[in-house]
Amino acid sequence: MLDGPILSALTAAIPLFKAVHVAALLVWAGGLIALPLMLSRHDPAVSAEDYAIIRRSTHLSYTLFVTPAAVIAIIAGTWLIFLREVFTPWLYAKLAFVALLVVVHAWVGFILAKVAEKPGEHTPPAPWLPIMAILLPVIAILVLVLGKPTFGWLTFPEWLSEPRGRQLLFDVPSR
Repeated sequence: MLDGPILSALTAAIPLFKAVHVAALLVWAGGLIALPLMLSRHDPAVSAEDYAIIRRSTHLSYTLFVTPAAVIAIIAGTWLIFLREVFTPWLYAKLAFVALLVVVHAWVGFILAKVAEKPGEHTPPAPWLPIMAILLPVIAILVLVLGKPTFGWLTFPEWLSEPRGRQLLFDVPSR
């Protein structure tokens, strides 16, 4: 358990973690929306030079901006969960939609790789399909974070909501 000056320094850094989290989310979501539009420019009829430019720009956008922004957003968000001690049902629902956003992120990366490997053979899907797949979790995340619903109708069994006071199946090392 952290205590003293380390804990107070981390607590004071919460606004910084939030700013980094929101900025990284903007880059991540914005990049994921821009990539399908960039992919729509992958046309077998374009010249080799134009294709190389489009391919390089989509690859660099995905690897240098969108993916690092996703990692930074997840790391900063994880720190915020533990610093703010937010362990509520809306957060768990949000994390499910973040997981869905990660799946969509991987799908867009898969499409990028397929277009690069087989330029004339593989055509990306229409841009509206990945964009809708991106907007669904993004909008759900915004609704959950800004609304913070209580989910009062949702009940958990006692064994999930109360400490059981039992020993773990393995020994926990002492400090």
